[in-house]
Parts: sequence; structure tokens; C-alpha cells
Amino acid sequence: MSLFLLSIIIVALCVVLLSFNIIFRKNGKFPETEIGHNREMRKLGLKCAKTDERILWKKGNSCSSCSCGSSEE
Repeated sequence: MSLFLLSIIIVALCVVLLSFNIIFRKNGKFPETEIGHNREMRKLGLKCAKTDERILWKKGNSCSSCSCGSSEE
């Protein structure tokens, strides 16, 4: 029983320490990890794969360099 309580206390301590910044900051929130919503990734010119694909399809690029399976001969 004491081993179980010790492990529960250790896990609880780890959770509190890992979430310290989120719990105790005034504006604590998780960092944005999606490419489309992350300011730093947008500054670098990185885009989500879906967005990049939509842009290429709107430009009318042929499908000769991708592996989509269609053959345009």
C-alpha cells in the first residue's frame, strides 16, 4: 500500500511540475503547435501541407511531379 501511495504522489508531483507554466502564469495557455496558426512558422514561410496543396491546385500546376496516380500523357 505504501508503494502505491508513493507512486501516486510522484506522478502527481510530476504533473504539477510539467504544467507549472500553464497553471501559475497569468496568461497560461498551451503553445500553438499547428503550422497555420504559429506566428514563428509563418514568418519562416512554412505552411500546412493541405494549404500548400490547395495553393498548387489553384495555380493550375500539372500533376507530373507528384505521385497522385493520374497519368497525363
